[in-house]
Amino acid sequence: MKTLKYDKAYLRIALEWSKLSYCKRKQVGAIIVKDRMIISDGYNGTPSGFENCCEDENDKTKWYVLHAEANAILKVARSTQSCDGATLYITLSPCKECSKLIHQSGIKRVVYHQYYKDTEGVEFLQKAGVEVVCVSDLD
Repeated sequence: MKTLKYDKAYLRIALEWSKLSYCKRKQVGAIIVKDRMIISDGYNGTPSGFENCCEDENDKTKWYVLHAEANAILKVARSTQSCDGATLYITLSPCKECSKLIHQSGIKRVVYHQYYKDTEGVEFLQKAGVEVVCVSDLD
């Protein structure tokens, strides 16, 4: 039960982080935790140096917008930390593209708050031996 208590707390942090996103369609936040320490965070948005506008004039997400988990993983890559054995907390279950990054980065556990419409990412992670948990109730 203690794990669930921590899972909920870290997911609440990820939810707060999602509010920093400039994207209008979806705001997603991610936190990477290792040995009970937050080693990275991220939210969906444009790469550094680009205008903080995620959607084009047709309200479609621009192709170069980075997902929250990709941003968090890339932040770790630029630091002295490693994702090996870490847990990723994310507000929305990962897509196919991000699932590959999660697996390759060494993250062993993914805890998410809501389902993304495409479940192939979650299925891939489970096949790869990554523990995937949905915690929809944060009270």
